[in-house]
Amino acid sequence: MRKLEKVKKAMLTMQRYSWEQGVAAQAMIESGEKEWAILLAREAVHRSIPDGRVAVMGNFSGITDPCANGEAIGFARNETSDPLFYEAYQKLLDWAVRLAPRNKAGIVYHLEAEPEFWVDSFYMLPPFLAYAGYFDEARKQIDGYWSVLFDKNSGLLSHMWHDDKKKFSRKDFWGVGNGWALAGMSRVLDMLPENERDYRQTLISRIMTILVNSIRYQRKDSLFHDVINDPDSFVETNFSQMLAYTIFSGLASNWLPEYDDKNKINWLEIANNIRCAVYKMVDDFGYVQGVCGAPDFNRSGNAVEGQAFFILMEAAAQKLGLKSLE
Repeated sequence: MRKLEKVKKAMLTMQRYSWEQGVAAQAMIESGEKEWAILLAREAVHRSIPDGRVAVMGNFSGITDPCANGEAIGFARNETSDPLFYEAYQKLLDWAVRLAPRNKAGIVYHLEAEPEFWVDSFYMLPPFLAYAGYFDEARKQIDGYWSVLFDKNSGLLSHMWHDDKKKFSRKDFWGVGNGWALAGMSRVLDMLPENERDYRQTLISRIMTILVNSIRYQRKDSLFHDVINDPDSFVETNFSQMLAYTIFSGLASNWLPEYDDKNKINWLEIANNIRCAVYKMVDDFGYVQGVCGAPDFNRSGNAVEGQAFFILMEAAAQKLGLKSLE
């Protein structure tokens, strides 16, 4: 069995919280697995709560995380015309646009427990808003997160900002967090209308900033450390996948050049090297090893998002016309 199929099967056996369900479903959409995407969306809807949030399990306080399922639910609605998906989609959109807790400027918080903005939300919320046609709202959320989390000195994004205390809850430049931002902004970029030229350029500039400044810390094995600029943090696989997904997506959509004259970087070479390195991290059971691991994401291990971004990376590579490595 090919590694890609093993990675998919392993992912589907793993327990999933709301954002994990969403990124798993998105991976199935982008890899052409329509039936799996619809089934994942169906289970997300099955675990809805009255305020419109989906894929809810256990002691749940996520605000933006459930919105990672929005595109999959919309996809299932369009593919099946099932009223179940129509109702869930509208309720989740109402949560995202109107009900979700946010600050006075309208920027949505990440969790109910604290008025914090997390870098993760770049992926969880704006792509759903853009998919639903709420481009102004998607821009507002991205700009709000960027304004407090972007560090001008490093050119990278910090992890958590406490909006009441006006200080970082965690300033570290978490690799997977920057990966969430790269993937989220690249997805929004691909959904923006052509007449959004100015904001398209803004997103390209921001994505390029993170890409260029991340590459400075890439290891010889094409991987990165969990905290991008901290060599004492563990070696981590998933940020590499997220970075490769972004590069392949950008090349396929023609907003990223194969060779960057300004920075003297061959982006296709970078992504291909990452892809080769990541293939070596897949074990015989299909688990991508060495990712920032669930459930606490403070150690090397396995995680649904690590499985999903292998699939997403492969889907983007195939969209570019690259052959399988097997």
